[in-house]
Amino acid sequence: MKILAIQNRKGIGDMIIFLPFIEAISKKFDTPISILVKENSKATQFLNNNKYIKNIIILDRDNKKKNGTHDGIKGSFKLIEDLKKYDFEKVFIFNSSLRYNLISKLSGVKKIYQYPLFKKKNQHIIKTAQNFIKKELNLMVDSNPKILVDSEKVKITKSRYQILDNQINILLGIGGSGNTKRIPAEIFLKFMKLSSAEHNCKYFLATGKDEEEQKILNTILQSEFKNKCVKLDDLNIIDILPIIKNCKISICNDSSFSHLSSAIEIPTIVLMADTPFLYGSYSPQMHPIIPDGQNFVTHDSLGKNKINPDKIFSKFKEIIN
Repeated sequence: MKILAIQNRKGIGDMIIFLPFIEAISKKFDTPISILVKENSKATQFLNNNKYIKNIIILDRDNKKKNGTHDGIKGSFKLIEDLKKYDFEKVFIFNSSLRYNLISKLSGVKKIYQYPLFKKKNQHIIKTAQNFIKKELNLMVDSNPKILVDSEKVKITKSRYQILDNQINILLGIGGSGNTKRIPAEIFLKFMKLSSAEHNCKYFLATGKDEEEQKILNTILQSEFKNKCVKLDDLNIIDILPIIKNCKISICNDSSFSHLSSAIEIPTIVLMADTPFLYGSYSPQMHPIIPDGQNFVTHDSLGKNKINPDKIFSKFKEIIN
């Protein structure tokens, strides 16, 4: 049986959040399924060896620039032609768009399962998916995404980076997709001072190439802790995952690395400055910290300067002990 799941949200975090539902479909029909996802989901970098996924089809669509090969009416017909090649029998559409419903029909898919049409507003990213799978397949799916990392790669990486068992190896996810999500370097440095005073720590610094992210990275690399740091900004996700798996704990901004580290079952402290609380709490491996003086956090909370390094350290000690 050939089955497709359409997950058109952008970003690594959303891709990981939907993994349990994609895997539930695969298990229900006892066959690996194909997924249609955007390039910036980075699915090809961390899901290639997932036994529940057969093909990763890239949806080339940019809602802002409108210049993707699958954008517009012409792009819709291109996507129809691309999907016809796979001869899918069933499709699960994780959105309420009529566009993907029509594309699926015109691609020859006989059975279409989809969120209720035209009801996108105020959809809860997890509860809506859970209700969808419960309604269509009578399955209850927990929000606990998992990514498997090859054990041999973990061993090789441990040797290559001289990761020692008598150290506390820590991933610091200092990057972020937006300026309001990036916790200042000074807050990370205060945590590093506290943790280094009590433990032999090694810090792996995960960030992107954005100019502001690089400033945070360089500030840390120029500090007193520079000899205890390893920067990861030149590596792909597939190479970073075995490093994270060798860490005892992750401390991350609300970024791709908080989602990745929790999904490979590393306890992850998530620094929630300016995004809905859900994104730092949906996994049992996540331990969110919100800004001082705030009872909740969501878009436009603007709390990056109010994250308390003492609270990070307190949660860190609680976890490692």
